[in-house]
Amino acid sequence: MTTTGEFRYLDPASISAGIKPWSKVDGAYTSFTLTPRRRSVTNLRDHLTPDARPGTFGSDIDVSGFAAYHFPAAEKSFTDDSAVRTGYYEEVKTLLRSKLTGKISHIEIFDHTIRRHDPTSPRQPVQQVHVDQTPAAAENRVRRHVKLPPAELDALLKRRYQIINVWRPIGHPATDFPLAVIDWRTTKPSDLVPVDLLYPIHHRAAGDDDDDDRGKETLPDMTKAASTEGYEVKGETYGVLPSEAHKFYYVKDMTPDEALLLKCFDSWGEGKPGGRKGFAGWTPHTAFVDPATPEGTKGRESIEVRCLVFYDE
Repeated sequence: MTTTGEFRYLDPASISAGIKPWSKVDGAYTSFTLTPRRRSVTNLRDHLTPDARPGTFGSDIDVSGFAAYHFPAAEKSFTDDSAVRTGYYEEVKTLLRSKLTGKISHIEIFDHTIRRHDPTSPRQPVQQVHVDQTPAAAENRVRRHVKLPPAELDALLKRRYQIINVWRPIGHPATDFPLAVIDWRTTKPSDLVPVDLLYPIHHRAAGDDDDDDRGKETLPDMTKAASTEGYEVKGETYGVLPSEAHKFYYVKDMTPDEALLLKCFDSWGEGKPGGRKGFAGWTPHTAFVDPATPEGTKGRESIEVRCLVFYDE
């Protein structure tokens, strides 16, 4: 089963050599423009089997960069930030340990975002094909969030580590603005453009000087959308250039009892120094409008949890 959608790529005509593009994490503005392309999107459910083994497309994140699972969570409302950071984080760790292959030594969850397709929500579904982390950003995340002496961090970075985004609908199926993913095997490095990710520093005005942005999102001031004042660079993502080769997938009507794993980075990804042939390195993804969505469908609500996964390998 397939559908179609309009996918918004980084427009190569809107970027200049020697000038790094940027975007705001709150979606207020980008320094570049997007160019639309219509693409076919295949329902990933058509490829899933309950007894899939490692190496199976759609059920092994190393194959295509994404994997979907039926994995109900005890947390249902996601309205209590402390409950998300404690109980749900532990559920995410259990999911990763049960589905990822390899000898996991520990998991560090450093971020989560709740998105609602609602004008009052500070975080909306993102309609831009992108990858959450570049290799430089992944290493910076380790150095920023893992509390170890520098020498031990250097040793840790020599072993395998990943950044995995665990995505789940909240409350009702994600029929509205579903998430589409691209099979990384249909991409190439030249499709990817590093983009500085700007975070607002509004919460520091109240004397909050910690480095944790979770739960502090507010609606951006759209009268100053084009300005970088009040923002700082705290990450780096990849914008993705258009390509006819890209193959898109989604989980139609994905429910809150299901989870989608997206690989943002893997030090074993093919093509990286020390990488392994056939191991997915990244997962371009985006929200999109499914033309088959019934009128009056409830707006999408979802949570994504970003995890550093370390291995004894």
